[in-house]
Amino acid sequence: MDSGQLVGIIVGIVVVLAIVAVAIFLNRKRKVTANRNKAAEIRESAKADEFTAREGEAKAARAEADAKQAEVDAQRLRKEALGRQQEAESARAGSQEQLRKADELDPDVVTAEHGDDRTDEGNTSGGQTRGETRNDDAGEQLRRDRTARENAAGGGTTHNPGDDQNRGDRPRNL
Repeated sequence: MDSGQLVGIIVGIVVVLAIVAVAIFLNRKRKVTANRNKAAEIRESAKADEFTAREGEAKAARAEADAKQAEVDAQRLRKEALGRQQEAESARAGSQEQLRKADELDPDVVTAEHGDDRTDEGNTSGGQTRGETRNDDAGEQLRRDRTARENAAGGGTTHNPGDDQNRGDRPRNL
């Protein structure tokens, strides 16, 4: 082997090593750039996920606030309903008291004060006089009683002059 051939082989090996070194360097540089880009994408995705998470937390907080507001509204409505129910019961009691007073004044109505101890339509619950009921349909029962009294007094039919004698010549209230 000549020295020229030896120098050519050495130069060839150095060139090949230089090419391999440049290739390795460029490959690492490309890999680092790809990793940077991938990391940037992951960070962007994380930021978007963080935004979505905060948005979800805000919606949850709003839903919680709405639920608390609904509870407050429900409590207010319950109090309002209770007040209205008490007003209705008071009005019903006043109405029943007025009907009782009207029955006491009406000579055609048979009550305990007028000497009749009968109760409403066979109701023997004790102590109730005509016009008084214990159930929630008191108003309906009073209307039925009033209609029955009017029919018994001739208010629901045509007037028959003989009825005046049957009632003992008592005046008829319309």
